[in-house]
Amino acid sequence: MKFCFLIGKLAAETVLMLQEGFKEETLSKTQVYKWYSRFKGGEMSCEDQPRSGRPSTGRNDENLEKVCNAIISDHCRNIVKISELTGSFWSSCQQMLTEDLNMKCVATKFVLWLLTEDQKNNRLNVCYSLKEQIGNDPQILSKVVTGDETWCYGYDPEKTSIEPMENF
Repeated sequence: MKFCFLIGKLAAETVLMLQEGFKEETLSKTQVYKWYSRFKGGEMSCEDQPRSGRPSTGRNDENLEKVCNAIISDHCRNIVKISELTGSFWSSCQQMLTEDLNMKCVATKFVLWLLTEDQKNNRLNVCYSLKEQIGNDPQILSKVVTGDETWCYGYDPEKTSIEPMENF
């Protein structure tokens, strides 16, 4: 776009060239005209200009530690309570929980998104065990009943896992 401006192309011609070259990924006509207006005003830099206002300081190590401690002390807290306790903005708390701490809200309780190494190893061991059982008894899968049982899961908010209550 800057090149087109410098060689004397009109904004309308530049829009057509960009649409031809980039299809749906191109800038809108309005944005091209805004850039041309900037270039005509003598502002040839494409870098972001400094903005007025306070810089964002919500996501720093100190606040991250506060949010982490607030969740560890009571994992049933919601973002509103955490932001009140830590003095951080709601959006900063939400970003720290989901992006920095890899947590996800499940039934109003924050839990880790990713499995720990122990959980991964446990799943791997169970798979190896099942594979070994199938090798010893190829008909073992024919003994599995599907669709005839109902499992009800009990949810205890004080625990981090869901446990089967009983089989009906």
